[in-house]
Amino acid sequence: MSRWLFLPLLALTGSASARPPQAAARAAAVRQPALVVPVVVRRHPHDREAFTEGLVWDNDALVESVGLEGRSDVRRVDLASGRVRLRRTIPAAQFGEGLALWKREAISLTWHDGVAHRWSAATLKPLGTMRYAGEGWGLTADATSLIRSDGSATLFFHDPATMKVRRTVTVTFAGRPLDQINELEMVDGAILANVWHQPFIVRIDPASGVVTRVIDLRAIVAEIGARDPEAVANGIAWDAKGRRLFVTGKRWPSLFEIRLPR
Repeated sequence: MSRWLFLPLLALTGSASARPPQAAARAAAVRQPALVVPVVVRRHPHDREAFTEGLVWDNDALVESVGLEGRSDVRRVDLASGRVRLRRTIPAAQFGEGLALWKREAISLTWHDGVAHRWSAATLKPLGTMRYAGEGWGLTADATSLIRSDGSATLFFHDPATMKVRRTVTVTFAGRPLDQINELEMVDGAILANVWHQPFIVRIDPASGVVTRVIDLRAIVAEIGARDPEAVANGIAWDAKGRRLFVTGKRWPSLFEIRLPR
């Protein structure tokens, strides 16, 4: 799937006139998801050196996974100040990736190493590791599974105790596979996902993989005004108790609390 999938106005790649009549008819019959623009409620400070790969809300703090070889760590961060309360480094040869909460543990992925690190969510004390096959990009959880992305259009549902893959689902946008799925967050039974190098978040039905909504972050990305091409939107955290949604990006100086239209 090309990176210009969403442009202009979330159009599918290719034109109807270039497709066979049957394919054009099928494409026309597929409903495109609604595009919504979030309202920024508050701005909070964020470590502009943090190459954010995973983000979750835990009780009174953010838990963040930061990437890059030799600089990867998992940290608990104070929301109001952006100050790092606790930090645990990941082995220097590993590139830290997505992060999810499972019970009272934080589970963090690595990009190419196939290693999932287990941490105490409260203290970040190391609790061991698990192995999985393939790349680690984003991670979230539902009531029974850890859900991993690997940069493709596939989501993997893992047994949290063993990392055995229970099932997979293909993410589709208007009937076509959507790859480059990155950071993940479970919100009210749906998966929110960053799409690598895109200023959009997609909402995914975890049962079918269908994208049901697109959240437009272009105004937020423009406000950040990053010159670094890798300083992309990445990082979604959901405070279920407070009904607060947070987004940030790699090396962004701000974290945004946003509200979505109903």
